[in-house]
Amino acid sequence: MAGVSSVDFNLLIALSALLEERNLTRAGEKTNMSQPAMSSALARLRRHFDDELLVRDGRQYELTPLAERLLPDVRDALRQVERTLEARTEFDPATSTRTFSLVMSDYAVTVLVDPLLRRVQELAPGVGLTVNPIPGDMQESDRSLLQHDLMIAPLGFTFPGESEEIFRDRYVCLIDPGNSWLADGALSLASFGALPQAVATFGQREMLNQAEQALVTLGLPRHVQVTTEGWLPLPFVVAGTNLVAVVPERLARRVAGTAGVVVVEPPFGTIELIEAVWWHPTRSGDQALRWLRSIVAWVAARL
Repeated sequence: MAGVSSVDFNLLIALSALLEERNLTRAGEKTNMSQPAMSSALARLRRHFDDELLVRDGRQYELTPLAERLLPDVRDALRQVERTLEARTEFDPATSTRTFSLVMSDYAVTVLVDPLLRRVQELAPGVGLTVNPIPGDMQESDRSLLQHDLMIAPLGFTFPGESEEIFRDRYVCLIDPGNSWLADGALSLASFGALPQAVATFGQREMLNQAEQALVTLGLPRHVQVTTEGWLPLPFVVAGTNLVAVVPERLARRVAGTAGVVVVEPPFGTIELIEAVWWHPTRSGDQALRWLRSIVAWVAARL
């Protein structure tokens, strides 16, 4: 094993990416290093540790036993370095010109972005926000979370990173006002079970939201006829059809009139949507992100 002096900070970053991604190309993307540079870094690391670290298994790479033991220590080391560097970083929202990158579901964009922008402009006129959709691979790796500052998304999915709850909503039904299954503006449990459904999908992996998980637990049938990417198209898909959709209430009431559908009390009782803000653990000490998280929480509490 080579001496510690042969390892610089950049090599430590490369080691972390290689151990977490187990793939040279993805590790290079995560660290903005070319594949030749990442291959060179892996070669240096193999010489330093006198271990292969990554070994090919078919088309994939697997970690050696030593690499498995190294991974938590490498993560802790990078977090400590970041905490040390951030301790000297002062953030003044009144004078900052930083642009934050946010990842949000279309639901969060619909209900949160407008008041969040107004609050940020009030307190930090030079600060900018960019809003991005949730990447399809968010469950697979923390790579996307590292590329952005914060994500606002529901609890209940296995997203990486740290999170804290910011607000709650409940699920309601959306239905066309001319649907023959409506009785005095209400929908019975039997009628709900008989109707075809429009549901939202999220990302590459099939994920059931809290309402769908609860409906499965209750044993209610799911006659899924239409799927959409995200929540926002659902009211417009339901309009003029015999479909029913289960959506968060804040979004439903905001767009129901425009779409020409009505909000109906759910016959299956109260099911909550718990929305949270997420961040990468290595960013926990970032004063600017702590400030932004506090603003998100302040706005969410007043929805």
